Amino acid sequence: MDVTKLVKKAKKGNKEALLQLIIHQKDDYYRLAYTYLGNQHDAMDAMENMIVKLYENIHQLKKESSFYSWSKTILVNDCKELIKKKEKVVLVEEWNDHINHESLETNPILHSDDKFTIQWLLNQLNEQQAEAIRLKYILDFDYQSISELTQVPVGTVKSRIFEGLKKLKDLKGGSSNE
Repeated sequence: MDVTKLVKKAKKGNKEALLQLIIHQKDDYYRLAYTYLGNQHDAMDAMENMIVKLYENIHQLKKESSFYSWSKTILVNDCKELIKKKEKVVLVEEWNDHINHESLETNPILHSDDKFTIQWLLNQLNEQQAEAIRLKYILDFDYQSISELTQVPVGTVKSRIFEGLKKLKDLKGGSSNE
């Protein structure tokens, strides 16, 4: 598949070319969105938002070969927007109701499988550290890709991962003298 050629066609308004580009990486887009949002419905919503933005803004892409990093950056930003919207929607009554009905026996943190434990641990980190660790160790992105997606220097990515892993080790009771 010639990405550059398809991007040029998409810039000229060829919807089929844009669709081919998206379909080629659909699984990667989905995994990325799911990693941020944690559920299928929200991941699909973020992907739909990304597709609309790609269609509306493809003419602004300067370097055709950067299509996938550009589109994934748009997807990450859409995911972050959805997270912000969801945080605002949580009702205090629902939260209080949840707290009142939760007992020690049903607390997912106290009696959980590894997935809940990992999620809980990542929630203890600051947002940037958790994001970098998810991209590196869950999606297996390299430092450069994470740098491009998060729009920070590679050194900052490495620092966030290092500091995040150090904090995770402390939370799990590990020794930091390795």
